Amino acid sequence: MTMDISLWGEYIFVFFVLVALEGILSADNAVVMAVIVKALPHEKQKKALFYGLLGALVFRLIALLLISFLVKVWEIQAIGALYLLYLAIKHMLDLRRENAGIKKEEETPKPAKSFWGTVAKVEFTDIAFAIDSMLAAAALVVGLPQLGDFHIGGMNGGQFIVMFLGGIAGLIVIRFAATQVIKLLDRYPTLETAAFLIVGWVGIKLAVSTLAHPAVHAIPESFPESTLWKAIFWVVMIMIALGGYIIARRKERSSKKE
Repeated sequence: MTMDISLWGEYIFVFFVLVALEGILSADNAVVMAVIVKALPHEKQKKALFYGLLGALVFRLIALLLISFLVKVWEIQAIGALYLLYLAIKHMLDLRRENAGIKKEEETPKPAKSFWGTVAKVEFTDIAFAIDSMLAAAALVVGLPQLGDFHIGGMNGGQFIVMFLGGIAGLIVIRFAATQVIKLLDRYPTLETAAFLIVGWVGIKLAVSTLAHPAVHAIPESFPESTLWKAIFWVVMIMIALGGYIIARRKERSSKKE
């Protein structure tokens, strides 16, 4: 009985660690998803997040079954990095043209953003981000004592289930965080530029992970996990977020005075 309590206690502890790990590793993911769905009408944003993350959940289930294969899929991260950098650069170019007063001679209404296209972008974004967190989760649960005598995808059933449930809880955390980011962008519209800068910076993060992949080996494999790179990434990200928030608040006060 004491052994069972100890075993369950260990599994419960690892579950909460997985939720925290997913939340920390996917904090930037929430910002990117919020920026993607913000192009939709307000009433469709939450639905797009829900369906996108539902599809991402299915992907994670399949991915966890094929985790040994996904270690080699550096191409997904590379495409994700290019896509996020494209989003950031496009926003900056559009903003520059807008500030310069460059407009088409005949203004035509912009076509409505595709709902399912946006859902697909949310799913792809989660796929690009999820690989690292899933591999970290797999490494964490492998050390757990086996629970039950069944296996799923080459892994002990108890280990697989706690890893999968941790991933589900992590997606819920991302969904909530993305909703809060959308509210913040609605309150401070000028904060959107800072959000796109973060998107670009996250794209650079994915690019670094790709370059460090054993199949590419353009930079040392250990660099993305080094204390130096993690410190640089989070310091720059916090500076962008704080700087954008301060500028947004100042613009809000200026507009109220006028």
